[in-house]
Amino acid sequence: MEYDVIRKTIAEFIGTFALVLAVIASLVLVGQEGLVGTALAQGLMLAIMVSALGHISGGHFNPAVTLGFLVTRRIQPALGVIYMIAQFAGGIAAALLLHWLYPEQAALDSAVTAVTEQADFSAWEALILEALFTFFLVWVVFATAVDEKGAFSAISGFAIGLVLAVSVLSIGPITGSSINPARTFGPALVENEWSDAWIYYVGPFVGGAVAAFLYTVLYLPRRTQTAA
Repeated sequence: MEYDVIRKTIAEFIGTFALVLAVIASLVLVGQEGLVGTALAQGLMLAIMVSALGHISGGHFNPAVTLGFLVTRRIQPALGVIYMIAQFAGGIAAALLLHWLYPEQAALDSAVTAVTEQADFSAWEALILEALFTFFLVWVVFATAVDEKGAFSAISGFAIGLVLAVSVLSIGPITGSSINPARTFGPALVENEWSDAWIYYVGPFVGGAVAAFLYTVLYLPRRTQTAA
């Protein structure tokens, strides 16, 4: 594996690990009753990691974002697969660490994504919400970190982090606001809890791919394939 690929892979692992750690820790220690606090923790961590590591790997930290780059040919397929492996590994590592640190707190039950029964939303409605907010996330990624005519790197981390925070505030009480398959996969694997799991893979992957495709077609000039 080339040195540059190793650098990018490690950056994606660390960024995803930090993000999922913040997500799980905020839920385990604060819970849904502290919704503003969990939204800030998650949004700020994503903003920090994108700002800190975006110049190395592009700051995806989310398989749905990477898929968006794949469908628009902005990353080589092999590198995209490596990114996704690193992201899922980062999510698993974060879940394992929190499980080890807080085994007495019903493990990671509160961090496993599932449709809230009290919300009276169907699985398909939850799927639409996860897809929609992932669409917003990837749309902002392309508008700020990809589009050279947009805000670009100056505020991309801040803008991307805000989307996650708004997502938590908007749909957190309904779906848990994953909008990131790696965030869902880590706690689900550690807890062996797969209720409604398909929602959190199908929704974000579809929403992210559609956002990337539409933004590219509508606003970005045609260009040759590049490796992020």
